[in-house]
Amino acid sequence: MTKIKCTISYDGTNFSGFQIQPRQRTVQGELEKALRRIHKGEHIRIHASGRTDTGVHAKGQMIHFKTAYQLPVNNWKMAINTLLPDDLYVHEVENADDTFHARYDVMEKEYRYYVWNEREKDVFRQHYYYQFPYRLDMNAMQRACNFLEGEHDFTTFSSAKASIKGSKIRNMYEVSCNREGSTIEFVFRGSGFLYNMVRIIVGALLDIGQGKRDSDDIAKLLMKKDRRLLGDTVPAQGLYLWKVTYK
Repeated sequence: MTKIKCTISYDGTNFSGFQIQPRQRTVQGELEKALRRIHKGEHIRIHASGRTDTGVHAKGQMIHFKTAYQLPVNNWKMAINTLLPDDLYVHEVENADDTFHARYDVMEKEYRYYVWNEREKDVFRQHYYYQFPYRLDMNAMQRACNFLEGEHDFTTFSSAKASIKGSKIRNMYEVSCNREGSTIEFVFRGSGFLYNMVRIIVGALLDIGQGKRDSDDIAKLLMKKDRRLLGDTVPAQGLYLWKVTYK
């Protein structure tokens, strides 16, 4: 058996998330359907670096699968892409070591979140940005980002619905926000992420940008370990799984 590693991207707008679900259109479902056709009806299970929710996009999601077929990597890329829908694409295919695992070997992930900071609606951005019409203090938000970098318990910034057991300590290597015109880009690089963590953090930073909270509130919120202290989770459409780095 050969282990194949793929870098993929997808527009999450019309997917019910990554993970396969009965009677739902999912990224995993479309990929496994394509591989089943290539393998003449045999089910091929794929493994991803992590799941994304409904509406979340990916620029650099990573997957792997095992196959008895021996094909050049370029042939794999062409064969899979020929069978995929237009909102899902395989960018790169590599032969992986037998020990490689797309999820368990992750060293670092990068997510980005995009906000369209305008009062007027832009119909061409509505599936790819979170439109936020209020004035924001970027300096205050940037100061708040500094409190999130490093190793912390992110319980306050994790969904109460999270099924994960054990430690909620994560190491954030970079948390930043920058403005270009009406677009605000948030960048998050870390060892791992909890369920809805990025979207909850963005909501807190937007509160700070509006003056509803102080920048140093972040340190207090981390210490409290209580999700109820923060408001709603921001929408999914502004979130992108940008890059996955391996050991």
